[in-house]
Amino acid sequence: MQTRNKFFDDMSQLMTNAMGVAQGAKTEAETAMRGFVDRWMADRDFVTREEFDAARAMAQKAREENAALEARIAALEAALVKKKG
Repeated sequence: MQTRNKFFDDMSQLMTNAMGVAQGAKTEAETAMRGFVDRWMADRDFVTREEFDAARAMAQKAREENAALEARIAALEAALVKKKG
């Protein structure tokens, strides 16, 4: 009976160690893949999410400023027409 318990203990330890090795291999593969994708994207001049968000914020601000300037021009033109007429 004692032999069977030792066998199961050894098998359990072997499986635990195998799972640890598999987890390490998974982490290493993920790191390698992430590095590959980062290098691939850098070679293609893709922008990062942060760069995209910054450009989008700048475009939004420019649109808002443009709308304000259009309104100001319209008001000045209306005042000019009123002054002439």
